[in-house]
Amino acid sequence: MARTDTTACILCSRNCGLSVEIEDNQFKKIKGDKDHPFTQGYICQKAARLEHYQNHDDRLTTPLQRQSDGSFKPVSWDEALDDIAQRLVAIRDQHGGNAFAFLGGGGQGNHVGAAYSRQLLAAMKSYFSYNSLGQEKTGDFWVNGRLFGKQYCHTTEDVEHADYVLFIGTNPFQAHGIPNARDTLKHIKKDPNRTMVVVDPRRTETAKMADFHLQLRPGSDAWLMSAMLAIIVTENLHDRDFLNKHCRGFEQVEQALRAIPIADYAARADVPLATLQQVARGFASADSACVRIDLGIQQTLNTTLNGYLEKLLYLVTGNFGKQGGNNLHTMLLPILTDTDERKPKYKRTAHHKMFPIAGIYPPNILPDEILHDGEDRVRAVFVDSANPLVTWADTRAYEKAFAALELSVVIDVTLTETARAADYVLPASSQFEKWEATGFNLEFPVNGFHLRHPLFPPKEGTLSEPEIYTRLLEKMGVLPSRFPKLERLARLEAKRGLYLGTLAALGALLAKNRQWIPHAASIVYRTIGKTLPDNAAAAAPLLALTHVYAQQYYREVKRAGHQGNRLTLGSNLFQAILKGRSGVVLSEHRFQDVWSLIAHRDRRVHLAIPEMLDELASLAPDAGDKTYPFVLMAGERRSYNANQIYRDPAWRKIDPHGAMRMHPADAEQLGIDNGDKVLCRSARGSIEVVVDLDDSVRTGMVTLPHGYGMRFKGSAPIGPELNRLTDSEHCDPLSKTPFHKHVPVRIEKLAAAEAV
Repeated sequence: MARTDTTACILCSRNCGLSVEIEDNQFKKIKGDKDHPFTQGYICQKAARLEHYQNHDDRLTTPLQRQSDGSFKPVSWDEALDDIAQRLVAIRDQHGGNAFAFLGGGGQGNHVGAAYSRQLLAAMKSYFSYNSLGQEKTGDFWVNGRLFGKQYCHTTEDVEHADYVLFIGTNPFQAHGIPNARDTLKHIKKDPNRTMVVVDPRRTETAKMADFHLQLRPGSDAWLMSAMLAIIVTENLHDRDFLNKHCRGFEQVEQALRAIPIADYAARADVPLATLQQVARGFASADSACVRIDLGIQQTLNTTLNGYLEKLLYLVTGNFGKQGGNNLHTMLLPILTDTDERKPKYKRTAHHKMFPIAGIYPPNILPDEILHDGEDRVRAVFVDSANPLVTWADTRAYEKAFAALELSVVIDVTLTETARAADYVLPASSQFEKWEATGFNLEFPVNGFHLRHPLFPPKEGTLSEPEIYTRLLEKMGVLPSRFPKLERLARLEAKRGLYLGTLAALGALLAKNRQWIPHAASIVYRTIGKTLPDNAAAAAPLLALTHVYAQQYYREVKRAGHQGNRLTLGSNLFQAILKGRSGVVLSEHRFQDVWSLIAHRDRRVHLAIPEMLDELASLAPDAGDKTYPFVLMAGERRSYNANQIYRDPAWRKIDPHGAMRMHPADAEQLGIDNGDKVLCRSARGSIEVVVDLDDSVRTGMVTLPHGYGMRFKGSAPIGPELNRLTDSEHCDPLSKTPFHKHVPVRIEKLAAAEAV
């Protein structure tokens, strides 16, 4: 019998609300949820294909143990966890915390489980957490720490209300990242009083809608933004009142910008000077303007400097802390922390001596940390909701590193390429078979949260991450399996749902047993969690987080309509989240509240970052490589590619091969026709690809999509394995972010390549 229910998409950071029709444990119809407080019925075509994630032939339903011949043997959960626990403890006790690293955790909408997985790091006495944010966003987080005081001070953009929008290195028509992306873009395009500017080497779908498209040379973003800033400052278009009131250090920044040769920098970016001047003047003089960026400038040359310059654009023009500008925001789930490397307490890696940024270490260095000869090398890894052998730079290095590990464990819903290289594979329940949520709630001034309830029963043989990690901690001897007094108190308080006495008792228990503090998530899971309705035990740690949030933003939570006093507001917010089938509004701020979110004691933005000003002063052009004359933009977002949870290739209506886009003029010079198979070769490796002639790309550049290169039902890899081409050493020197959007390659006709 068919039924309707609500949930959210798990394919990108927007996590749009969905209304779904379910029959026979399958998605039959998926559309937007009009009751969702933020997306209000919006949906893109990718979300409509979620059945290809939930039900496919490669779902795992039993733990697997690798045998000596490389095959896998099904084992029971107790067999697997007993052996894993014993081996983890042995490695920790013999080699210390440096020997363990945790990889992944979270995904686009799998963040409740991350509260439990982090406990394993503490149990192993390790600090080494690697995830995909560490190859995308940490340069940005580092800059945020210097500008705003803490690396978790994260910015967002009010595109919906801006008069002038600057999209740099992003294609929201395909990548989303802004509220109801395609509808929002259409509204801007149709409004004669609003201006849209796109900075991108490719004429993207968003660029086709723009008033101005600055089709710059790949990798020249720093030159272009520097020139824009120099135009603004030299023509005195910056907002001196704003800078004097809210910022420090502008004098040093101004001096650096006035030294920039504007015409030369525009030429280096290969953008007409007159157009660049028009855009800079329009942005600076608009009543409200904002900047939206993404991986296009975060995974290319000058990664960290790019993050600094794009923030200077809205800061020097006063487009910060206002409607239609860029702003800071709150977070309920603490997916970021602050690990300022100037403080010696933060652990550096053994080989590269690399520091964490926002608590995250960069995946680019991990193979070396495993393979180096020191006693303090990484010997064991846990991989959760990630597939680093496909999605992280330098697949060859990762394959070699995984082969050298003493223990590797993968938690996932399917036998990924990384799982195939692991010692144990533990089958997780899918994101629609358990209570889950995302930490990507980046809205301001109104912010919200959506706790998704299960739509389907878990597949037999699978477990949720909270249960997996809690059992593992118990088997490691880190936690007892029962907390009878807390359980009894939680049962007594369950009817009212406040749990104030239970939280107080938990605080006393942790004060007496401080070694359990890092494992509070599993303790509340085993106690308060047992009393929550509809088997919502996994959500129990949210109770502590809602109390913290309600204390920090008491007035704003009340303004959003939640009731209670200083003691009860957090519990009431938790209950609203549990009951909010379409999500809830958490808090409602005012734009002037942005200044209270700045972490510097003076509540000002500290503009002068010495490292960035030094890099700006020494900015050198890319010399190019005649051996590899093309620039590959690896990881393009298209209509029918998504993140790695879509493995069944049948979900794609178009572009089954993940074709390489190439300008017709380049193809003609090489004697290549549309649909030809060619080799795309880098200094690191080569892959066979299909050519799609497309004049939206510049000459001298090619693009390939992400989301391919995976096996399905025992097949060979389907589509381009991008990270056969990338090199872990080709990265930003500060953040170690890989230059995925600027990979030097050459293109060879297949017949000629086969003769080499």
